[in-house]
Amino acid sequence: MTTPEDFDALLVLSFGGPEQPADVRPFLENVTRGRGVPPERLDDVVEHYMHFGGVSPINELNRNIISALRDEFDSAGIDLPIYFGNRNWHPMIEDTVATMKSDGIANALVFPTSAWGGYSGCRQYHEDIARARDTVGDGAPHLLKIRQYYDHPLMVDAFTDAVASARASLPEQHRAGARLVFTAHSIPSAADANAGPPEDGGHLYSRQVAEASRLVAAASGIEDYDLVWQSRSGPPQVPWLDPDICDHLEALSARSVESVIVCPIGFVSDHLEVVWDLDTEAEEKARELGMAFARAGTPGSDARFPKMIRELVDEYRLGADCRRGLGRVPGYGSTLDGKRCAVGCCEQPSRPTRPAGAAAR
Repeated sequence: MTTPEDFDALLVLSFGGPEQPADVRPFLENVTRGRGVPPERLDDVVEHYMHFGGVSPINELNRNIISALRDEFDSAGIDLPIYFGNRNWHPMIEDTVATMKSDGIANALVFPTSAWGGYSGCRQYHEDIARARDTVGDGAPHLLKIRQYYDHPLMVDAFTDAVASARASLPEQHRAGARLVFTAHSIPSAADANAGPPEDGGHLYSRQVAEASRLVAAASGIEDYDLVWQSRSGPPQVPWLDPDICDHLEALSARSVESVIVCPIGFVSDHLEVVWDLDTEAEEKARELGMAFARAGTPGSDARFPKMIRELVDEYRLGADCRRGLGRVPGYGSTLDGKRCAVGCCEQPSRPTRPAGAAAR
């Protein structure tokens, strides 16, 4: 892979999720394999899925993104086939890369459905790429992962408009005083400390989430807002990023806040961690507290999202200096065939960064 015009496909790489009740337990076992998660914790997460008929929306959401991206490519005259692979459930990345090999694909870009740095948000996708190529063996296509895109202007714009729509959905008397609260997936504090190249000082994940929140709040004309976390799992003695969204709602209620807009800044699509942790648990907590609640949408279904992916692809395909980003926190994540961004980058901590609670997608 020596010149930009060599790219002959795009692989959309995601987490994966069950699409029928019989898939749920095997999927969760894939996610947690080798991590010592107790069976009773898996039982709890199984119940989350069964609340939604044993189906995670993530695969269908990704297929919708791919369909919209196909239209975007066609409109721009980009003749690249688009493939779809997952880490934890079908279509598995190993099977997809094998298909790409049989189709004669030599060099492909990889778009991950995570915008962030950190082990789970970035390095694990590099590991997926390396594992799939090792499984396929000789003749496997070269795979170049697209950079982290947490601060891309089109994603910031989509979140900003989603915040405005959420505000408009509140009863009129609750709109002006609504508190803006950003959420992202919590991870162990040790994992966040290890996130990013060592020379960059760590904490890349939480720094990028904070910067994305700042960008959306500024574009929304809001100076005072909150950043909290969700979907924590694991033993209580292990520190994780906090406060939790439901605990924070209680704190806001104690301060006589009467309405909130919750923006899931850390999520590309409305998968199960959004519809369970926010639309179910957080909304129920707000109702208990007598607090008006509105949840902003995620950008994956916004028309600007496939345009953003096309712009990211063009950064590599055209070999032009067309990179767009608004943030003050560095972005990394673009390496070939699963290589690390740097020595010691996003080392996996001794405890898992994707426990069973994080499987609810």
